[in-house]
Amino acid sequence: MKKILLLAGILSLQACSTLPTTPEIRYQPTSAQSELYDLQRWGFEGRIAVISKSDVAQASINWEHSPDEDLIKLSGPLGQGAVTIQLNSTGVTIDRGGGDVKTSTNPEEFINQQVGLFVPVKSLRYWVVGVPEKSQDVTTIENGFEQAGWRNQYKSMQSVNAHILPRNMTVTKDSMKLKLFIDQWILDDKQK
Repeated sequence: MKKILLLAGILSLQACSTLPTTPEIRYQPTSAQSELYDLQRWGFEGRIAVISKSDVAQASINWEHSPDEDLIKLSGPLGQGAVTIQLNSTGVTIDRGGGDVKTSTNPEEFINQQVGLFVPVKSLRYWVVGVPEKSQDVTTIENGFEQAGWRNQYKSMQSVNAHILPRNMTVTKDSMKLKLFIDQWILDDKQK
């Protein structure tokens, strides 16, 4: 009886060790991802870290994109320091809560001034879905591309509604590094 129990235990351990694993999805060059330019409405939830020579900032991020605007919500642990950034064709609005709302027609400089995040946000709208902005020169590198002096590297990708989208990416320029970890994508498949 002990031998049968021992054999059953060994077989069950072997069965556990042979469970299938999800294959790693690698970044695909822009030509394989061209359908991502057609995405009209998307969003994601995740975490962001911004690292500079003098500071490290981390936050939760919720980004909603539509053809008319981008709505980016950043919040620290337990919702502290919540900031909402609204980008549209007329400029940017930053709401820190409690009636502290400011606007500007120069998004990049204003976001850097108000939030301490110097990243070309108009290009970032493309980069976060894994493609370069069409209107600028691009150089392909391993696991990503360089554009406008920024290096975009996609550490891991994920399959979402027949699309391959970033899960973990890094955007760097000089001493500035932005790390983005995307926990969940939300796509509107009823586009066009």
